Amino acid sequence: MTLHAIIAGLVHIALVGVGAWLLVIDARTHRLPNRIVLPTLGVLLVLVIVEAPATGDIARLVRSLLGMLLLAGFYAVMRLASRQGVGGGDVKLAAVIGLVLGWHGWQALVIGAASAFVLGALYALALMALRRADRSTRIAFGPWMIVGAVLGIAIG
Repeated sequence: MTLHAIIAGLVHIALVGVGAWLLVIDARTHRLPNRIVLPTLGVLLVLVIVEAPATGDIARLVRSLLGMLLLAGFYAVMRLASRQGVGGGDVKLAAVIGLVLGWHGWQALVIGAASAFVLGALYALALMALRRADRSTRIAFGPWMIVGAVLGIAIG
């Protein structure tokens, strides 16, 4: 096993832990704390920047950074369009997820990003069908972003 594979495995294990932690926090409080999301983003940025010259894969670095900017930008536009929908924590988490999914490839990014919306919508529809929610009910979206990212990595 190469050093690259070992580091990638450790990073993914850490991301599963952070993702599970954020999933629980957001589901309970509708918050994605900066004290967790921003350091995670910072560490990941350093890792992808250091990895590129070490592996000679500059294209992966560029794709990762573009994934981060595209997904965070998309969420930022949604936040500006409707302050009651997407929260600031979702925008910051989108940067983390976009960076990771971009590192895995464009297909992972598209699948992961789309999966979040499909899964979130299905959950909301199920709650509405069970009469546990209506159109004004706030639903934490971070958990669906995280699950979507896992699917993007697994399928993409």
